Amino acid sequence: MGSKRIIVTGCSRGIGLELVKHLVSQGHEVLALSRNVDGLKTLAELHKGLHPLQTEITETEGLDAVERFVKAFWGEIDVLIHNAGTLMHKPFKETTLEDFIKVYQVNVFAVAELTRRLEQYFKLGSHVVAISSMGGVQGSLKFAGLSAYSSSKAAIITLMELLAEEYKDKGISFNTLALGAVQTEMLKEAFPDYLAPTTASEMAEYIADFSLKGNKVYNGKVLQVSNSTP
Repeated sequence: MGSKRIIVTGCSRGIGLELVKHLVSQGHEVLALSRNVDGLKTLAELHKGLHPLQTEITETEGLDAVERFVKAFWGEIDVLIHNAGTLMHKPFKETTLEDFIKVYQVNVFAVAELTRRLEQYFKLGSHVVAISSMGGVQGSLKFAGLSAYSSSKAAIITLMELLAEEYKDKGISFNTLALGAVQTEMLKEAFPDYLAPTTASEMAEYIADFSLKGNKVYNGKVLQVSNSTP
């Protein structure tokens, strides 16, 4: 497999950072989007194919910066991995409209707008992968306190299904990975006492492989990637 041009969002820590490490170690070019790129800059000194970009994808200026980079340096994209996300653990009664908007801005609206902005750079065989959660899968076990988070992850699943249908004639694939519990900083912050059975590095390796090969057999699908409940 030759070198691919891959964009990953949410790369400062956890799965996103491990994804970047895995992909650049395989020789791929990676545009790593994050609010904090300090750790990425150190990694970029070791891998010339890594391009850290400090940006806020929920804001117009941040989206403009991504588009400028792709237009100026790449011209086309092989893979886009929507990994950035925010998790809010709060009883529904205490979850305000502002809380819902904050979560949806990162988990849904930024995904939709970044995809729309970059659509012109996708080529035949490009793959867009959204990272969702088992909490967003209809019929799966739900945890109390995750009304904003899990409903936003359900929205992403449906969005990817719709885009797969809309762009199937252009040869662009859209799939979703609904992850179970992964031991990340974000999980620890929301559930301090919970120990997940899967490490961020293990999950990142799976996501990287799926992003590079999964579109050969899947399009418009949600795959449940979990060895836990949920």
